[in-house]
Amino acid sequence: MADIQQERAKSKRVGALRGLWPFIAPYRAMVIIAALALITTASVSLILPLAVRRVVDGFSSGNLDLLDQYFGAALGIAGVLALGTGVRYYYVTRLGERVVTDIRRALFDRVVGMSPAYFERLLTGEILSRITTDTTLILSVIGSSVSVALRHLLTLIGGLVLLILTSAKLSGLVLLIVPAVVVPIVVLGRRLRVLSRENQDWIANSSGKASEALQAVQTVQAFTHEGQTRADFADVSEKSFASAKLRISTRAVMTAIVIFLVFAGVVGVLWIGARDVHAGTMSAGELVQFLIYAVMVAGAVGALSEIWGELQRAAGATERLVEMLGAEDPVTDPAAPKALPRPVRGEIRFEDVTFRYPARPEAPALNGVSLTVAPGETVALVGPSGAGKSTILQLLMRFYDPQSGAIRLDGVDLRDMARADFRRSLALVPQDPVIFAASARDNIRFGRPDASDAEVEAAAEAAAAHGFIAALPQGYDTYLGERGVMLSGGQKQRIAIARAILRDAPVLLLDEATSALDAESERAVQQAVDRLAEGRTLLVVAHRLATVKRADRIVVFDHGRIAAIGTHEALVAEDGLYARLARLQFTDGAA
Repeated sequence: MADIQQERAKSKRVGALRGLWPFIAPYRAMVIIAALALITTASVSLILPLAVRRVVDGFSSGNLDLLDQYFGAALGIAGVLALGTGVRYYYVTRLGERVVTDIRRALFDRVVGMSPAYFERLLTGEILSRITTDTTLILSVIGSSVSVALRHLLTLIGGLVLLILTSAKLSGLVLLIVPAVVVPIVVLGRRLRVLSRENQDWIANSSGKASEALQAVQTVQAFTHEGQTRADFADVSEKSFASAKLRISTRAVMTAIVIFLVFAGVVGVLWIGARDVHAGTMSAGELVQFLIYAVMVAGAVGALSEIWGELQRAAGATERLVEMLGAEDPVTDPAAPKALPRPVRGEIRFEDVTFRYPARPEAPALNGVSLTVAPGETVALVGPSGAGKSTILQLLMRFYDPQSGAIRLDGVDLRDMARADFRRSLALVPQDPVIFAASARDNIRFGRPDASDAEVEAAAEAAAAHGFIAALPQGYDTYLGERGVMLSGGQKQRIAIARAILRDAPVLLLDEATSALDAESERAVQQAVDRLAEGRTLLVVAHRLATVKRADRIVVFDHGRIAAIGTHEALVAEDGLYARLARLQFTDGAA
Protein backbone atom coordinates (compact mmCIF):
# COMPACT_ATOMS: atom_id res chain seq x y z
CA MET A 1 0.00 0.00 0.00
CA ALA A 2 2.94 2.32 0.80
CA ASP A 3 4.26 1.83 -2.77
CA ILE A 4 0.85 2.75 -4.20
CA GLN A 5 0.68 5.88 -2.03
CA GLN A 6 4.21 6.81 -3.15
CA GLU A 7 3.22 6.28 -6.78
CA ARG A 8 0.13 8.47 -6.34
CA ALA A 9 2.18 11.18 -4.66
CA LYS A 10 4.19 11.51 -7.89
CA SER A 11 0.98 12.05 -9.88
CA LYS A 12 0.68 15.84 -9.83
CA ARG A 13 0.56 16.83 -13.48
CA VAL A 14 -2.17 16.81 -16.09
CA GLY A 15 0.72 15.94 -18.44
CA ALA A 16 -0.35 12.30 -18.08
CA LEU A 17 -3.06 13.14 -20.65
CA ARG A 18 -0.28 13.18 -23.27
CA GLY A 19 -0.64 9.38 -23.18
CA LEU A 20 -3.87 9.84 -25.18
CA TRP A 21 -2.12 11.45 -28.16
CA PRO A 22 -1.28 8.15 -29.98
CA PHE A 23 -5.05 7.46 -30.05
CA ILE A 24 -5.99 11.01 -31.14
CA ALA A 25 -3.24 11.41 -33.78
CA PRO A 26 -4.92 9.25 -36.49
CA TYR A 27 -7.90 11.63 -36.45
CA ARG A 28 -6.01 14.91 -37.03
CA ALA A 29 -8.56 16.07 -39.64
CA MET A 30 -11.36 15.92 -37.05
CA VAL A 31 -9.15 17.75 -34.53
CA ILE A 32 -8.40 20.53 -37.08
CA ILE A 33 -12.10 21.00 -38.04
CA ALA A 34 -13.11 21.09 -34.37
CA ALA A 35 -10.28 23.55 -33.59
CA LEU A 36 -11.31 25.88 -36.44
CA ALA A 37 -14.94 25.80 -35.27
CA LEU A 38 -13.74 26.45 -31.73
CA ILE A 39 -11.63 29.47 -32.73
CA THR A 40 -14.52 30.82 -34.82
CA THR A 41 -17.07 30.57 -31.99
CA ALA A 42 -14.64 32.02 -29.43
CA SER A 43 -13.79 34.95 -31.76
CA VAL A 44 -17.46 35.62 -32.55
CA SER A 45 -18.44 35.56 -28.86
CA LEU A 46 -15.71 38.16 -28.24
CA ILE A 47 -17.15 40.43 -30.98
CA LEU A 48 -20.65 40.42 -29.44
CA PRO A 49 -19.84 42.94 -26.63
CA LEU A 50 -18.54 45.38 -29.29
CA ALA A 51 -21.94 45.13 -31.02
CA VAL A 52 -23.69 45.70 -27.69
CA ARG A 53 -21.60 48.80 -27.05
CA ARG A 54 -22.55 50.20 -30.48
CA VAL A 55 -26.23 49.53 -29.75
CA VAL A 56 -26.07 51.23 -26.31
CA ASP A 57 -24.21 54.26 -27.67
CA GLY A 58 -26.51 54.21 -30.77
CA PHE A 59 -29.53 54.87 -28.53
CA SER A 60 -28.00 58.13 -27.38
CA SER A 61 -27.13 59.21 -30.98
CA GLY A 62 -30.76 58.81 -32.17
CA ASN A 63 -29.71 57.45 -35.64
CA LEU A 64 -32.31 54.69 -36.33
CA ASP A 65 -30.72 53.44 -39.62
CA LEU A 66 -27.40 52.90 -37.85
CA LEU A 67 -29.22 51.21 -34.98
CA ASP A 68 -30.96 48.81 -37.44
CA GLN A 69 -27.57 47.91 -38.98
CA TYR A 70 -26.12 47.17 -35.53
CA PHE A 71 -29.04 44.88 -34.67
CA GLY A 72 -28.73 43.12 -38.06
CA ALA A 73 -25.00 42.59 -37.50
CA ALA A 74 -25.70 41.22 -33.99
CA LEU A 75 -28.19 38.71 -35.50
CA GLY A 76 -25.61 37.62 -38.13
CA ILE A 77 -23.00 37.14 -35.40
CA ALA A 78 -25.48 34.99 -33.42
CA GLY A 79 -26.06 32.81 -36.56
CA VAL A 80 -22.31 32.24 -37.05
CA LEU A 81 -21.98 31.46 -33.33
CA ALA A 82 -24.79 28.87 -33.49
CA LEU A 83 -23.41 27.16 -36.62
CA GLY A 84 -19.84 27.10 -35.25
CA THR A 85 -21.01 25.66 -31.92
CA GLY A 86 -22.96 22.89 -33.70
CA VAL A 87 -19.96 21.95 -35.87
CA ARG A 88 -17.63 22.02 -32.85
CA TYR A 89 -19.99 19.82 -30.80
CA TYR A 90 -20.39 17.26 -33.60
CA TYR A 91 -16.68 16.81 -34.32
CA VAL A 92 -15.48 16.98 -30.72
CA THR A 93 -18.09 14.47 -29.48
CA ARG A 94 -17.49 12.15 -32.43
CA LEU A 95 -13.73 12.34 -31.84
CA GLY A 96 -14.25 11.48 -28.15
CA GLU A 97 -16.40 8.44 -28.94
CA ARG A 98 -13.98 7.25 -31.66
CA VAL A 99 -10.89 7.59 -29.45
CA VAL A 100 -12.51 5.88 -26.45
CA THR A 101 -13.70 3.00 -28.67
CA ASP A 102 -10.10 2.61 -29.93
CA ILE A 103 -8.75 2.70 -26.35
CA ARG A 104 -11.25 0.06 -25.18
CA ARG A 105 -10.34 -2.15 -28.12
CA ALA A 106 -6.60 -1.67 -27.55
CA LEU A 107 -6.99 -2.49 -23.84
CA PHE A 108 -9.05 -5.62 -24.51
CA ASP A 109 -6.70 -6.74 -27.30
CA ARG A 110 -3.76 -6.30 -24.91
CA VAL A 111 -5.33 -7.99 -21.89
CA VAL A 112 -6.89 -10.96 -23.72
CA GLY A 113 -3.43 -11.98 -24.94
CA MET A 114 -1.72 -11.68 -21.55
CA SER A 115 -0.48 -14.88 -19.90
CA PRO A 116 -2.25 -16.14 -16.73
CA ALA A 117 0.60 -14.77 -14.57
CA TYR A 118 -0.72 -11.26 -15.28
CA PHE A 119 -4.15 -12.17 -13.86
CA GLU A 120 -2.61 -13.44 -10.63
CA ARG A 121 -1.91 -9.80 -9.70
CA LEU A 122 -5.09 -8.10 -10.95
CA LEU A 123 -8.73 -8.99 -10.31
CA THR A 124 -10.78 -9.42 -13.48
CA GLY A 125 -13.32 -6.91 -12.11
CA GLU A 126 -10.59 -4.30 -11.73
CA ILE A 127 -9.53 -4.77 -15.35
CA LEU A 128 -13.18 -4.39 -16.44
CA SER A 129 -13.44 -1.22 -14.34
CA ARG A 130 -10.48 0.26 -16.19
CA ILE A 131 -12.00 -0.66 -19.55
CA THR A 132 -15.37 0.89 -18.62
CA THR A 133 -15.17 3.49 -15.81
CA ASP A 134 -11.74 4.92 -16.68
CA THR A 135 -12.50 5.17 -20.40
CA THR A 136 -15.83 6.89 -19.60
CA LEU A 137 -13.86 9.58 -17.73
CA ILE A 138 -11.60 10.01 -20.75
CA LEU A 139 -14.68 10.27 -22.99
CA SER A 140 -15.97 13.18 -20.89
CA VAL A 141 -12.59 14.92 -21.29
CA ILE A 142 -12.04 14.43 -25.03
CA GLY A 143 -15.71 14.75 -25.93
CA SER A 144 -16.37 17.80 -23.80
CA SER A 145 -13.92 19.10 -21.20
CA VAL A 146 -10.90 19.77 -23.45
CA SER A 147 -13.02 21.57 -26.05
CA VAL A 148 -14.80 23.65 -23.38
CA ALA A 149 -11.47 24.36 -21.65
CA LEU A 150 -9.90 25.62 -24.89
CA ARG A 151 -12.95 27.76 -25.64
CA HIS A 152 -12.77 29.33 -22.18
CA LEU A 153 -9.01 29.76 -22.51
CA LEU A 154 -9.45 31.63 -25.81
CA THR A 155 -12.25 33.67 -24.22
CA LEU A 156 -9.99 34.45 -21.24
CA ILE A 157 -7.04 35.58 -23.38
CA GLY A 158 -9.16 37.47 -25.94
CA GLY A 159 -11.30 38.97 -23.19
CA LEU A 160 -8.25 40.25 -21.29
CA VAL A 161 -6.84 41.87 -24.48
CA LEU A 162 -10.18 43.56 -25.25
CA LEU A 163 -10.57 44.64 -21.61
CA ILE A 164 -7.24 46.48 -21.88
CA LEU A 165 -8.31 48.07 -25.18
CA THR A 166 -11.64 49.14 -23.62
CA SER A 167 -10.11 50.62 -20.45
CA ALA A 168 -6.45 50.17 -19.51
CA LYS A 169 -7.05 51.62 -16.04
CA LEU A 170 -9.87 49.19 -15.11
CA SER A 171 -8.00 46.26 -16.76
CA GLY A 172 -4.95 46.92 -14.59
CA LEU A 173 -7.16 46.56 -11.52
CA VAL A 174 -8.61 43.26 -12.92
CA LEU A 175 -5.09 41.83 -13.50
CA LEU A 176 -4.26 42.41 -9.85
CA ILE A 177 -6.90 39.78 -8.99
CA VAL A 178 -5.40 37.06 -11.26
CA PRO A 179 -2.55 35.84 -8.95
CA ALA A 180 -5.05 35.51 -6.07
CA VAL A 181 -7.17 33.22 -8.29
CA VAL A 182 -4.33 31.15 -9.78
CA VAL A 183 -2.70 30.16 -6.45
CA PRO A 184 -5.64 28.10 -5.06
CA ILE A 185 -6.14 26.47 -8.49
CA VAL A 186 -2.53 25.24 -8.58
CA VAL A 187 -2.26 24.23 -4.90
CA LEU A 188 -5.63 22.50 -4.56
CA GLY A 189 -5.43 21.12 -8.11
CA ARG A 190 -2.38 19.04 -7.23
CA ARG A 191 -4.16 17.60 -4.20
CA LEU A 192 -7.20 16.88 -6.38
CA ARG A 193 -5.13 14.86 -8.86
CA VAL A 194 -3.83 12.52 -6.14
CA LEU A 195 -7.33 12.08 -4.69
CA SER A 196 -8.80 11.37 -8.15
CA ARG A 197 -6.31 8.59 -8.79
CA GLU A 198 -7.01 7.10 -5.36
CA ASN A 199 -10.78 7.29 -5.97
CA GLN A 200 -10.46 5.45 -9.30
CA ASP A 201 -8.41 2.73 -7.59
CA TRP A 202 -11.14 2.21 -4.98
CA ILE A 203 -13.85 2.08 -7.70
CA ALA A 204 -11.82 -0.60 -9.53
CA ASN A 205 -11.33 -2.48 -6.25
CA SER A 206 -15.08 -2.53 -5.56
CA SER A 207 -15.75 -3.74 -9.15
CA GLY A 208 -13.24 -6.54 -8.57
CA LYS A 209 -14.94 -7.58 -5.31
CA ALA A 210 -18.41 -7.55 -6.90
CA SER A 211 -17.26 -9.51 -9.96
CA GLU A 212 -15.53 -12.15 -7.82
CA ALA A 213 -18.61 -12.63 -5.58
CA LEU A 214 -21.10 -12.77 -8.47
CA GLN A 215 -19.02 -15.29 -10.41
CA ALA A 216 -19.06 -17.55 -7.36
CA VAL A 217 -22.62 -16.74 -6.22
CA GLN A 218 -23.61 -20.40 -5.76
CA THR A 219 -20.62 -21.04 -3.48
CA VAL A 220 -21.35 -17.84 -1.54
CA GLN A 221 -24.95 -18.92 -0.96
CA ALA A 222 -24.13 -22.59 -0.31
CA PHE A 223 -21.82 -21.60 2.56
CA THR A 224 -24.29 -18.92 3.82
CA HIS A 225 -21.52 -16.36 3.35
CA GLU A 226 -23.86 -13.65 1.98
CA GLY A 227 -23.59 -11.53 5.14
CA GLN A 228 -19.78 -11.46 5.14
CA THR A 229 -19.66 -10.97 1.36
CA ARG A 230 -22.09 -8.03 1.64
CA ALA A 231 -20.03 -6.60 4.52
CA ASP A 232 -16.79 -6.91 2.50
CA PHE A 233 -18.35 -5.18 -0.50
CA ALA A 234 -19.93 -2.51 1.74
CA ASP A 235 -16.52 -1.85 3.33
CA VAL A 236 -14.81 -1.33 -0.04
CA SER A 237 -17.76 0.75 -1.32
CA GLU A 238 -17.68 2.99 1.78
CA LYS A 239 -13.92 3.49 1.39
CA SER A 240 -14.55 4.42 -2.24
CA PHE A 241 -17.27 6.86 -1.10
CA ALA A 242 -14.98 8.37 1.58
CA SER A 243 -12.29 8.88 -1.05
CA ALA A 244 -14.86 10.46 -3.44
CA LYS A 245 -16.19 12.70 -0.61
CA LEU A 246 -12.68 14.00 0.08
CA ARG A 247 -12.16 14.66 -3.64
CA ILE A 248 -15.54 16.42 -3.94
CA SER A 249 -14.98 18.60 -0.86
CA THR A 250 -11.50 19.60 -2.11
CA ARG A 251 -12.94 20.54 -5.47
CA ALA A 252 -15.88 22.38 -3.86
CA VAL A 253 -13.49 24.45 -1.70
CA MET A 254 -11.35 25.26 -4.74
CA THR A 255 -14.40 26.29 -6.80
CA ALA A 256 -15.84 28.45 -3.98
CA ILE A 257 -12.54 30.28 -3.36
CA VAL A 258 -11.96 30.94 -7.07
CA ILE A 259 -15.52 32.15 -7.80
CA PHE A 260 -15.60 34.45 -4.75
CA LEU A 261 -12.22 36.01 -5.55
CA VAL A 262 -13.17 36.51 -9.22
CA PHE A 263 -16.56 38.09 -8.64
CA ALA A 264 -15.43 40.18 -5.66
CA GLY A 265 -12.73 41.61 -7.89
CA VAL A 266 -15.18 42.28 -10.73
CA VAL A 267 -17.64 44.10 -8.40
CA GLY A 268 -14.79 46.30 -7.09
CA VAL A 269 -13.62 47.17 -10.58
CA LEU A 270 -17.16 47.99 -11.80
CA TRP A 271 -17.68 50.25 -8.82
CA ILE A 272 -14.68 52.31 -9.97
CA GLY A 273 -15.96 52.20 -13.60
CA ALA A 274 -19.39 53.52 -12.57
CA ARG A 275 -17.70 56.50 -10.90
CA ASP A 276 -15.73 57.14 -14.17
CA VAL A 277 -18.99 57.20 -16.19
CA HIS A 278 -20.44 59.61 -13.67
CA ALA A 279 -17.33 61.79 -14.02
CA GLY A 280 -17.65 61.73 -17.86
CA THR A 281 -14.26 60.03 -18.54
CA MET A 282 -15.99 56.91 -19.95
CA SER A 283 -19.18 56.36 -22.03
CA ALA A 284 -22.06 54.16 -20.85
CA GLY A 285 -21.49 51.85 -23.88
CA GLU A 286 -17.83 51.41 -22.94
CA LEU A 287 -18.74 50.50 -19.37
CA VAL A 288 -21.35 47.97 -20.60
CA GLN A 289 -18.75 46.54 -23.02
CA PHE A 290 -16.21 46.34 -20.21
CA LEU A 291 -18.82 44.77 -17.93
CA ILE A 292 -19.64 42.03 -20.47
CA TYR A 293 -15.94 41.29 -21.08
CA ALA A 294 -15.31 41.22 -17.31
CA VAL A 295 -18.19 38.74 -16.84
CA MET A 296 -16.88 36.63 -19.74
CA VAL A 297 -13.35 36.59 -18.30
CA ALA A 298 -14.65 35.81 -14.80
CA GLY A 299 -16.89 33.05 -16.16
CA ALA A 300 -13.97 31.63 -18.15
CA VAL A 301 -11.74 31.54 -15.04
CA GLY A 302 -14.51 29.89 -12.98
CA ALA A 303 -15.19 27.32 -15.71
CA LEU A 304 -11.47 26.59 -16.11
CA SER A 305 -11.17 25.89 -12.37
CA GLU A 306 -14.06 23.41 -12.69
CA ILE A 307 -12.60 21.78 -15.81
CA TRP A 308 -9.18 21.59 -14.13
CA GLY A 309 -10.73 19.13 -11.67
CA GLU A 310 -12.14 17.07 -14.54
CA LEU A 311 -8.75 17.03 -16.24
CA GLN A 312 -7.12 15.93 -12.96
CA ARG A 313 -9.49 12.94 -12.75
CA ALA A 314 -9.00 12.03 -16.40
CA ALA A 315 -5.21 12.31 -16.01
CA GLY A 316 -5.38 9.73 -13.21
CA ALA A 317 -7.52 7.44 -15.39
CA THR A 318 -5.18 7.91 -18.37
CA GLU A 319 -2.19 7.02 -16.21
CA ARG A 320 -3.85 3.74 -15.19
CA LEU A 321 -4.82 2.87 -18.79
CA VAL A 322 -1.35 3.66 -20.14
CA GLU A 323 0.10 1.47 -17.36
CA MET A 324 -2.13 -1.40 -18.49
CA LEU A 325 -1.30 -0.91 -22.17
CA GLY A 326 2.41 -0.85 -21.32
CA ALA A 327 2.30 -3.78 -18.87
CA GLU A 328 5.05 -6.31 -19.46
CA ASP A 329 3.86 -9.85 -20.15
CA PRO A 330 6.30 -12.41 -18.68
CA VAL A 331 5.45 -14.71 -21.61
CA THR A 332 6.16 -13.15 -25.02
CA ASP A 333 6.60 -14.35 -28.59
CA PRO A 334 10.11 -14.10 -30.12
CA ALA A 335 10.82 -11.30 -32.62
CA ALA A 336 11.56 -13.88 -35.36
CA PRO A 337 9.55 -16.99 -34.44
CA LYS A 338 10.38 -20.41 -35.86
CA ALA A 339 7.57 -22.31 -37.55
CA LEU A 340 6.41 -25.62 -36.10
CA PRO A 341 7.35 -28.31 -38.67
CA ARG A 342 4.28 -29.56 -40.58
CA PRO A 343 2.81 -32.12 -40.50
CA VAL A 344 2.96 -32.09 -36.70
CA ARG A 345 4.13 -35.45 -35.30
CA GLY A 346 3.30 -34.62 -31.65
CA GLU A 347 6.57 -35.48 -29.91
CA ILE A 348 6.77 -33.73 -26.50
CA ARG A 349 9.98 -33.33 -24.50
CA PHE A 350 10.45 -31.80 -21.05
CA GLU A 351 14.19 -31.30 -20.41
CA ASP A 352 15.13 -30.77 -16.74
CA VAL A 353 12.23 -28.34 -16.23
CA THR A 354 11.94 -26.38 -12.98
CA PHE A 355 8.97 -24.06 -12.53
CA ARG A 356 7.54 -21.88 -9.77
CA TYR A 357 4.18 -20.09 -10.06
CA PRO A 358 4.67 -16.27 -9.80
CA ALA A 359 2.20 -16.12 -6.89
CA ARG A 360 4.09 -18.88 -5.00
CA PRO A 361 7.79 -18.36 -5.80
CA GLU A 362 8.98 -20.18 -2.65
CA ALA A 363 7.56 -23.60 -3.63
CA PRO A 364 8.56 -25.23 -6.95
CA ALA A 365 5.56 -26.77 -8.76
CA LEU A 366 7.99 -28.79 -10.91
CA ASN A 367 11.53 -29.60 -9.87
CA GLY A 368 13.96 -30.95 -12.48
CA VAL A 369 11.34 -32.82 -14.54
CA SER A 370 12.54 -34.67 -17.66
CA LEU A 371 9.98 -36.53 -19.76
CA THR A 372 9.68 -37.59 -23.40
CA VAL A 373 6.33 -38.49 -24.97
CA ALA A 374 6.58 -40.22 -28.34
CA PRO A 375 4.31 -39.23 -31.25
CA GLY A 376 0.95 -41.00 -30.95
CA GLU A 377 1.63 -42.18 -27.39
CA THR A 378 -1.00 -41.96 -24.62
CA VAL A 379 0.55 -40.95 -21.30
CA ALA A 380 -1.42 -40.68 -18.03
CA LEU A 381 -0.18 -38.25 -15.38
CA VAL A 382 -1.12 -39.32 -11.87
CA GLY A 383 -0.20 -38.34 -8.33
CA PRO A 384 -1.53 -36.62 -5.21
CA SER A 385 -3.23 -33.22 -5.46
CA GLY A 386 -0.66 -30.45 -6.02
CA ALA A 387 2.02 -32.85 -7.28
CA GLY A 388 2.48 -30.92 -10.56
CA LYS A 389 0.28 -32.87 -13.03
CA SER A 390 -1.85 -29.95 -14.30
CA THR A 391 1.26 -27.72 -14.32
CA ILE A 392 2.68 -29.98 -17.08
CA LEU A 393 -0.33 -29.11 -19.28
CA GLN A 394 -0.14 -25.38 -18.38
CA LEU A 395 3.53 -25.24 -19.40
CA LEU A 396 2.86 -27.23 -22.57
CA MET A 397 0.23 -24.63 -23.56
CA ARG A 398 2.91 -22.03 -22.67
CA PHE A 399 0.64 -20.15 -20.26
CA TYR A 400 3.87 -19.83 -18.24
CA ASP A 401 7.57 -20.26 -18.98
CA PRO A 402 9.75 -22.49 -16.77
CA GLN A 403 12.51 -20.81 -14.72
CA SER A 404 14.99 -23.37 -16.09
CA GLY A 405 15.01 -26.19 -18.60
CA ALA A 406 13.22 -26.42 -21.95
CA ILE A 407 9.94 -27.78 -23.33
CA ARG A 408 9.99 -28.92 -26.96
CA LEU A 409 7.27 -29.85 -29.42
CA ASP A 410 8.67 -31.86 -32.37
CA GLY A 411 12.16 -30.77 -31.33
CA VAL A 412 11.43 -27.00 -31.33
CA ASP A 413 11.59 -25.06 -28.05
CA LEU A 414 8.15 -23.53 -27.33
CA ARG A 415 9.87 -20.19 -26.55
CA ASP A 416 11.21 -20.05 -30.13
CA MET A 417 7.73 -20.25 -31.70
CA ALA A 418 4.72 -17.93 -31.85
CA ARG A 419 2.17 -19.15 -29.28
CA ALA A 420 -0.72 -18.94 -31.76
CA ASP A 421 1.25 -21.16 -34.18
CA PHE A 422 1.93 -24.18 -31.95
CA ARG A 423 -1.32 -23.87 -29.93
CA ARG A 424 -3.26 -24.65 -33.14
CA SER A 425 -1.79 -28.14 -32.83
CA LEU A 426 -3.06 -28.59 -29.25
CA ALA A 427 -6.58 -29.23 -27.94
CA LEU A 428 -7.24 -28.77 -24.22
CA VAL A 429 -10.09 -30.07 -22.10
CA PRO A 430 -9.62 -28.29 -18.74
CA GLN A 431 -10.56 -29.68 -15.34
CA ASP A 432 -13.19 -26.95 -14.97
CA PRO A 433 -14.85 -26.86 -18.42
CA VAL A 434 -15.55 -23.37 -19.73
CA ILE A 435 -18.95 -22.77 -21.32
CA PHE A 436 -19.55 -19.40 -22.98
CA ALA A 437 -22.81 -17.42 -22.96
CA ALA A 438 -23.69 -18.59 -26.47
CA SER A 439 -25.51 -21.47 -28.19
CA ALA A 440 -24.42 -25.10 -27.81
CA ARG A 441 -23.35 -25.05 -31.47
CA ASP A 442 -21.14 -21.96 -31.00
CA ASN A 443 -19.61 -23.44 -27.84
CA ILE A 444 -18.52 -26.61 -29.68
CA ARG A 445 -17.38 -24.57 -32.70
CA PHE A 446 -15.25 -22.30 -30.46
CA GLY A 447 -11.92 -23.92 -31.41
CA ARG A 448 -12.74 -24.13 -35.13
CA PRO A 449 -15.08 -21.30 -36.20
CA ASP A 450 -15.12 -22.49 -39.84
CA ALA A 451 -16.54 -25.96 -38.98
CA SER A 452 -19.81 -26.92 -40.64
CA ASP A 453 -22.99 -27.79 -38.71
CA ALA A 454 -22.55 -31.45 -39.70
CA GLU A 455 -19.00 -31.48 -38.27
CA VAL A 456 -20.23 -29.86 -35.04
CA GLU A 457 -22.94 -32.50 -34.64
CA ALA A 458 -20.49 -35.33 -35.45
CA ALA A 459 -18.14 -34.03 -32.71
CA ALA A 460 -21.06 -33.88 -30.24
CA GLU A 461 -22.05 -37.44 -31.21
CA ALA A 462 -18.48 -38.64 -30.60
CA ALA A 463 -18.43 -36.93 -27.18
CA ALA A 464 -21.77 -38.53 -26.18
CA ALA A 465 -23.30 -35.02 -26.09
CA HIS A 466 -25.68 -35.22 -29.06
CA GLY A 467 -28.52 -36.78 -27.08
CA PHE A 468 -28.87 -34.12 -24.39
CA ILE A 469 -28.17 -31.23 -26.81
CA ALA A 470 -30.90 -32.44 -29.20
CA ALA A 471 -33.30 -32.59 -26.22
CA LEU A 472 -32.71 -28.90 -25.35
CA PRO A 473 -35.58 -26.47 -26.25
CA GLN A 474 -33.91 -25.19 -29.45
CA GLY A 475 -31.48 -28.09 -29.87
CA TYR A 476 -28.01 -26.95 -30.96
CA ASP A 477 -29.18 -23.32 -31.12
CA THR A 478 -30.17 -23.27 -27.41
CA TYR A 479 -28.50 -20.44 -25.47
CA LEU A 480 -26.59 -22.06 -22.60
CA GLY A 481 -26.41 -19.05 -20.24
CA GLU A 482 -23.36 -17.50 -18.56
CA ARG A 483 -20.82 -20.23 -17.70
CA GLY A 484 -23.36 -22.83 -18.83
CA VAL A 485 -25.72 -22.43 -15.85
CA MET A 486 -28.37 -24.50 -17.69
CA LEU A 487 -26.12 -27.60 -17.82
CA SER A 488 -24.98 -30.20 -15.31
CA GLY A 489 -21.25 -30.70 -14.63
CA GLY A 490 -21.15 -33.82 -16.83
CA GLN A 491 -22.94 -32.06 -19.69
CA LYS A 492 -20.47 -29.16 -19.55
CA GLN A 493 -17.57 -31.62 -19.72
CA ARG A 494 -19.06 -33.43 -22.73
CA ILE A 495 -19.43 -30.10 -24.59
CA ALA A 496 -15.79 -29.27 -23.72
CA ILE A 497 -14.72 -32.71 -25.05
CA ALA A 498 -16.78 -32.18 -28.24
CA ARG A 499 -14.98 -28.84 -28.68
CA ALA A 500 -11.60 -30.64 -28.40
CA ILE A 501 -12.73 -33.40 -30.82
CA LEU A 502 -13.79 -30.77 -33.39
CA ARG A 503 -10.45 -29.00 -33.00
CA ASP A 504 -8.87 -32.14 -34.57
CA ALA A 505 -5.41 -31.32 -33.16
CA PRO A 506 -2.39 -33.72 -33.26
CA VAL A 507 -1.85 -33.28 -29.49
CA LEU A 508 -4.73 -33.71 -27.03
CA LEU A 509 -4.50 -32.56 -23.41
CA LEU A 510 -7.14 -33.81 -20.96
CA ASP A 511 -7.10 -32.45 -17.40
CA GLU A 512 -9.34 -34.87 -15.45
CA ALA A 513 -11.77 -34.56 -18.34
CA THR A 514 -14.05 -37.37 -17.19
CA SER A 515 -14.10 -36.53 -13.47
CA ALA A 516 -17.67 -35.11 -13.48
CA LEU A 517 -19.25 -37.90 -15.53
CA ASP A 518 -21.48 -40.73 -14.36
CA ALA A 519 -20.40 -44.28 -15.22
CA GLU A 520 -22.53 -44.54 -18.37
CA SER A 521 -21.43 -41.16 -19.77
CA GLU A 522 -17.82 -41.90 -18.84
CA ARG A 523 -17.86 -45.13 -20.84
CA ALA A 524 -19.28 -43.29 -23.87
CA VAL A 525 -16.76 -40.44 -23.53
CA GLN A 526 -13.89 -42.91 -22.92
CA GLN A 527 -14.75 -44.65 -26.20
CA ALA A 528 -14.79 -41.21 -27.90
CA VAL A 529 -11.39 -40.36 -26.37
CA ASP A 530 -10.01 -43.75 -27.47
CA ARG A 531 -11.14 -43.06 -31.04
CA LEU A 532 -9.77 -39.54 -30.83
CA ALA A 533 -6.42 -40.74 -29.46
CA GLU A 534 -5.73 -42.90 -32.53
CA GLY A 535 -2.74 -41.39 -34.31
CA ARG A 536 -2.55 -38.53 -31.78
CA THR A 537 -0.37 -37.77 -28.80
CA LEU A 538 -2.53 -37.82 -25.67
CA LEU A 539 -1.53 -36.42 -22.27
CA VAL A 540 -4.19 -37.07 -19.66
CA VAL A 541 -4.29 -36.05 -16.00
CA ALA A 542 -6.36 -38.86 -14.54
CA HIS A 543 -8.10 -39.83 -11.32
CA ARG A 544 -10.06 -42.78 -12.76
CA LEU A 545 -8.59 -46.27 -13.05
CA ALA A 546 -10.41 -46.86 -16.35
CA THR A 547 -8.57 -43.89 -17.88
CA VAL A 548 -5.20 -44.78 -16.36
CA LYS A 549 -5.23 -48.44 -17.42
CA ARG A 550 -5.71 -47.50 -21.11
CA ALA A 551 -2.50 -45.42 -21.16
CA ASP A 552 0.66 -46.68 -22.90
CA ARG A 553 2.65 -45.33 -19.96
CA ILE A 554 1.82 -43.87 -16.54
CA VAL A 555 3.94 -41.06 -15.06
CA VAL A 556 3.63 -40.76 -11.28
CA PHE A 557 4.27 -37.27 -9.83
CA ASP A 558 5.07 -36.46 -6.22
CA HIS A 559 6.06 -33.00 -4.85
CA GLY A 560 6.91 -31.67 -8.33
CA ARG A 561 9.15 -34.59 -9.29
CA ILE A 562 8.62 -37.77 -11.30
CA ALA A 563 8.43 -40.60 -8.75
CA ALA A 564 7.93 -43.49 -11.21
CA ILE A 565 7.14 -44.33 -14.85
CA GLY A 566 5.67 -47.57 -16.16
CA THR A 567 2.55 -49.54 -17.04
CA HIS A 568 -0.30 -50.11 -14.58
CA GLU A 569 0.73 -53.70 -13.84
CA ALA A 570 4.43 -52.87 -13.40
CA LEU A 571 3.74 -49.93 -11.06
CA VAL A 572 1.25 -51.91 -8.93
CA ALA A 573 3.87 -54.68 -8.62
CA GLU A 574 6.41 -52.12 -7.28
CA ASP A 575 3.96 -51.43 -4.40
CA GLY A 576 5.04 -47.76 -4.19
CA LEU A 577 3.12 -44.47 -4.36
CA TYR A 578 1.15 -45.57 -7.44
CA ALA A 579 -0.06 -48.78 -5.80
CA ARG A 580 -1.21 -46.75 -2.79
CA LEU A 581 -3.04 -44.26 -5.06
CA ALA A 582 -4.62 -47.14 -6.98
CA ARG A 583 -5.99 -48.59 -3.75
CA LEU A 584 -7.17 -45.28 -2.22
CA GLN A 585 -8.01 -42.94 -5.07
CA PHE A 586 -8.67 -44.56 -8.44
CA THR A 587 -12.17 -45.81 -9.16
CA ASP A 588 -13.53 -47.13 -12.42
CA GLY A 589 -17.13 -46.04 -11.92
CA ALA A 590 -18.30 -49.64 -11.47
CA ALA A 591 -16.34 -50.20 -8.23
